[in-house]
Amino acid sequence: MTDWTIQKLLNWIAGYLTSKGIDSPRFSAELLLSDVLAMKRIELYTHFNKPVAKDKLDRLHDLVKRAGQHEPIAYLIGKTEFYSLELDITPACMIPRPETELLVQKAIEFLRTRPVRNSTMRKITQKEGISNGARIGSQLVCDLCTGCGCIAVAIAKNFPDAQIFATDISDAALDVAAENLEKYQLQEQVTLLRGDLFDAFVPQLDVSRFDLIVCNPPYVSSAEFEALDKNVKDYEPRSALLAGDNGLDIYRRIVEKVDQFLKPDAALMLEIGYAQGLAVKELLEQSGAFADVKIEKDVRDNDRIMTVRTMSS
Repeated sequence: MTDWTIQKLLNWIAGYLTSKGIDSPRFSAELLLSDVLAMKRIELYTHFNKPVAKDKLDRLHDLVKRAGQHEPIAYLIGKTEFYSLELDITPACMIPRPETELLVQKAIEFLRTRPVRNSTMRKITQKEGISNGARIGSQLVCDLCTGCGCIAVAIAKNFPDAQIFATDISDAALDVAAENLEKYQLQEQVTLLRGDLFDAFVPQLDVSRFDLIVCNPPYVSSAEFEALDKNVKDYEPRSALLAGDNGLDIYRRIVEKVDQFLKPDAALMLEIGYAQGLAVKELLEQSGAFADVKIEKDVRDNDRIMTVRTMSS
């Protein structure tokens, strides 16, 4: 029997995934093999001729079979990369997309250029069994619909002078976010709160107003959901994707209350679907709470980030 070496396995897995119509089959093969062998991807190529033990082959066989059925690689290996950070991920959370990195980039740019003002914060109480060790930071940030915490973690790692409050309606998602905070020792900088959007906050007890609110909400319409790829539609949580018939339900609910939670000359940044720019812009303009509405495009020239500023005091 011929030994299965790393090189042979990479070639075979990539070919198998190609035959099943899986995107980026070679990259997916590298991720699966790296995880099973507990090796970095580059190490696969420096140990090309290394035989792989049978117990590893048995585990790999199961993962490759599931990958061929379009189960997302990130769920199979329990991790993903976002903004150059390795994050834990489970099927309880939507897998972070590269497009969302633009939201993080714009948020960090805003915080770095915003004049430092005196920020006040009342003592935060423990909620729903979620522990916190909040400290006062010079800029207060809210991350709605945090999911695995990717946005909050990325902002916190790159802007240590922010105090971030991340909310989600899902206990399971917050458990994953808590693991990612612990991984990067950000528990004192990021506080997790369970609740539906702004309902996570107790008025006048938590934080009254923020310098920045960011959100990558569910924004897939009913028709778009039916047309999603199998690896998304069948595996990622529907609650993190669907937002009503036209995909605008969560945006409407945010716009209804957001001005109550923003300081003067603060910003709201929303990720939007590629065809939602004009509709979300109209919602924000109709609220009358904002002085500036700006749409940022992603690398594919699609509308992606909606940024608005509140009126100066």
